[in-house]
Amino acid sequence: MKFHEYNPANTNLFTSIEPGSVKVNGVSYNKSIAVMADELHNNWNVASFEELNETHFSCFLAQKPEVVLLGTGAKQHFPHPSLYRALTDAGISVEAMDTHAACHTYNILAAEDRKVIAAIIIQEEI
Repeated sequence: MKFHEYNPANTNLFTSIEPGSVKVNGVSYNKSIAVMADELHNNWNVASFEELNETHFSCFLAQKPEVVLLGTGAKQHFPHPSLYRALTDAGISVEAMDTHAACHTYNILAAEDRKVIAAIIIQEEI
């Protein structure tokens, strides 16, 4: 699915979502990524939802976002709250949703100049 191309102030925005990949500002990524308005980390080493651990979430503390949107693939999955306890203890919301919803919500919040991180899990289809 393609998104409209509106990009305020060169903000990182999702421009397309396909099975096994997403595009940010037209660049395709086929591995898990963490996207912020002015940063993109394509080394967020999460191969699958089942591999998530506390470290995968605590790495976002330094950016001090308002919310972390977790894109869990084609279906919505909920990680155990203990995995992101460090974020909630710091007053940071964590919302799990399917990847399409996470990317769409991220684009809306980023366009509103909100401090948001989209943590998108992309796993290879077997």
